Amino acid sequence: MQKHRDKRLLLIEDSRMFATALKYGLELTHGINITHCASLDAARAEMAAAVESPFSLSVLDLNLPDAPNCEALDFVLENRVPAIVFTAAFNDGTRDEILARGVVDCIIKNEPGSIDRLLMAVDRALTNGRITVLVVDSNRETRSEVAGILRRERLSVIEASEAGEALQILDQGESIDVIVADAESADSAPPVLLEEVRKRQEEDAVPVIGLCEHGDARSAARYIEAGGADFIRKPFLEAEFCGRVRHAATLQQRIQGLRRAAASDYLTEIFNRRHFFLTGPRLVDQCLRRGEGTSIAVLDIDHFKRLNDTYGHEIGDVVLKHVARRMKALVGEEHLLARLGGEEFGILFDGLDVRQAFAFCERVRVELAKSKIVVDDDDLTITVSIGLATVEAPESFENYLHAADQFLYMAKHAGRNRVMSELTLLDALAS
Repeated sequence: MQKHRDKRLLLIEDSRMFATALKYGLELTHGINITHCASLDAARAEMAAAVESPFSLSVLDLNLPDAPNCEALDFVLENRVPAIVFTAAFNDGTRDEILARGVVDCIIKNEPGSIDRLLMAVDRALTNGRITVLVVDSNRETRSEVAGILRRERLSVIEASEAGEALQILDQGESIDVIVADAESADSAPPVLLEEVRKRQEEDAVPVIGLCEHGDARSAARYIEAGGADFIRKPFLEAEFCGRVRHAATLQQRIQGLRRAAASDYLTEIFNRRHFFLTGPRLVDQCLRRGEGTSIAVLDIDHFKRLNDTYGHEIGDVVLKHVARRMKALVGEEHLLARLGGEEFGILFDGLDVRQAFAFCERVRVELAKSKIVVDDDDLTITVSIGLATVEAPESFENYLHAADQFLYMAKHAGRNRVMSELTLLDALAS
């Protein structure tokens, strides 16, 4: 309910009905601190007073009594505040023009469900945070020029001098929303970058925008056919360039948001099995390319069927949610955690060798055994068994998971409430 309570939003809306509905909905749903202005003059005064505590986002109507021709949008964008336009119906051409200016979203007031869509758009905008652009250009001067333009628009920028460096940045897990790459040699180097990004990231591939000084329509067509998201010829208008970069990045963030929703387990709200199998192979590939260790663990709640039979499936669901919540707190964002089905969970460790991963799993096991689950004034405790397999060479992802399953079976057979891996077997043989 208070997800964005530390954020400030500037609402510029002259309709009392819409202003009241939006203010109530945003404060109730997200806990956002709303400043409402019914005119452009009032918005100017609030913006001037917000130097110490700037606005994170603005929601505005295009037509106000003292600003009938989009002056409010001009003002907000000039002050580098991300904007969501919420206005009366107009044609698709006007909508495209507004989106091309780099606004976060454009929502029509009079359509059914418009307020709900606005609430979701605000949540996405504040959750996604700043747009991060990776600029790739071997010419230091032009790279710095492009990066400077984007930074002046309050975009976060990472620079790379060539495709290999850019791919290394992506492999390291940097959160990139869009790549802007030099496309002077549009028939060679940029398509290599495009091909590698698409091959490594598949359906999650970051959009790549090509920049070219001497390219023609055929160069643009070849670039788009190779997988580019856009092709911009120099010289360009800075506002148009930044708008197209923002548009590509915002679209990517929306797509990623939809994919995150599709990747979520309905009960525990962590990743589901499908996401684990889609994302896991790519993460393994990245670790192997970096020469770093990685391991995969399968965790199972001990005697879960007995718990369901004794207390009922409703209590079983409470236990599953508790385990997922505790594991998510322990695993964090660094490694991949998912519910594989039933009472079984998977963890893919990013950059941990088998000893580090074993220590991590042991900590998870101990923490779960110590935790209490309150059910009808009673305290339940659970234990878990974990199988851990090392990933050392390229194989099918199913093989890695099968190896972890085998170690999980050994842990169950050895008495449960333990972590079993090849390290356990080697240590047992050594003793």
